[in-house]
Amino acid sequence: MKPVALRALVWTGVIAALLGTLALYNQPGFLVSLADQLWSCF
Repeated sequence: MKPVALRALVWTGVIAALLGTLALYNQPGFLVSLADQLWSCF
């Protein structure tokens, strides 16, 4: 794979991960559940 294609693939993955994370912030129930799970670890 060429370096340019590899770099484009990596950036596409990063952008997809960021957009997925931002989409989860639109669901407050998910954030509450995630905070509860994190709190229960301690």
